[in-house]
Amino acid sequence: MKSMKLLTDALKTTIAATFLTSSTAAFAGSMDELVAAAKKESQLTVIALPRDWCGYGAVIDGFKAKYGLTVNELNPDAGSGDEVEAIKANKGNAGPQAPDVIDVGLSFGPTAKKDGLIQAYKVSTWASIPDSAKDAEGFWYGDYYGVLTMVVNTDLVKIVPKDWADLQGPDFKNSVAVSGDPRSSNQAIQAVFAAGLASNKGDIATAADAGLAYFSELNKKGNFVPVAGSSATLAQGTTPVSILWDYNGLAARDTLKGNPKIEVIVPASGVVAGVYVQAISAFAPHPSAAKLWMEYLYSDEGQVAWLKGYCHPIRFNDLATKGKIPADVLAKLPPAEAYAKAVFPTLEQQAVAKETAAKKWDTVVGVAVAK
Repeated sequence: MKSMKLLTDALKTTIAATFLTSSTAAFAGSMDELVAAAKKESQLTVIALPRDWCGYGAVIDGFKAKYGLTVNELNPDAGSGDEVEAIKANKGNAGPQAPDVIDVGLSFGPTAKKDGLIQAYKVSTWASIPDSAKDAEGFWYGDYYGVLTMVVNTDLVKIVPKDWADLQGPDFKNSVAVSGDPRSSNQAIQAVFAAGLASNKGDIATAADAGLAYFSELNKKGNFVPVAGSSATLAQGTTPVSILWDYNGLAARDTLKGNPKIEVIVPASGVVAGVYVQAISAFAPHPSAAKLWMEYLYSDEGQVAWLKGYCHPIRFNDLATKGKIPADVLAKLPPAEAYAKAVFPTLEQQAVAKETAAKKWDTVVGVAVAK
């Protein structure tokens, strides 16, 4: 994944370790009191966390083992938009369908804050989260990032693509898929943005529209498969080339164990990095459990667990500086030079891409993506 220097250059922040002083966003008591309060609630409800995404299976199991709470896992295959809608739909519901926490694409954090759907909370490692990847008041904060890759079933695809333009060729009939609905899935929205960035030679201002034109052409040529790509559809051969975050592709490669053979390709151009963010629902039925979950995710233990799932944790620099990253974990990551051209879209750029894809996908590309 991305080198330590690139993260420093891209996010431009100084990392330091400290505990919070803010009483408005932090848990007022000690960590022991937070654990006790969470155990009294006994449960945490999460949403849209596939167990093979970013190593979340091990993360969830680690949290349960450490604190003895039940974790209710809602709709693992949902997209970022679905998570936000789940909060809206369950404002007055304290039952099992109300999510306590969300993990969404960067652009969804500010809008959820604006709409009053999330609450502020600053974890004890707050200072080591880059300033450019968190809300200053603590309403949302970056958790991990990766880059979009072409994940290829090489048992079916004999010519492995090297760049976005390759996928327009005749060798990729009925082959290419995105990960979800580009009108609501952050991963799919960023795929549109990345394809556009490659098509228009890096013009960020027009990348979303260029990406829609790219997928429209892909669809007209019969190369686009309107099915959400995943490790299962890769294995089945339904989506032989799936556009996925690198950590999802690498996890699929490991899970499938050569049956079929999988290659994960960082494209030569249009390399887009995506930061996801965590937030606590403003209507969380289990607010203490939600805060404890955040403490776990942003602890050294939780951050390394994400790294083991091939996600680059947001506190990577801090962990590396303190020598907290196991050498065997670093050895499994792709070489840093593959990420040298990665672009980190700003919040404003992501918001434009999100709005453009949501409004124009139907008219420009004209095909729905089935889960």
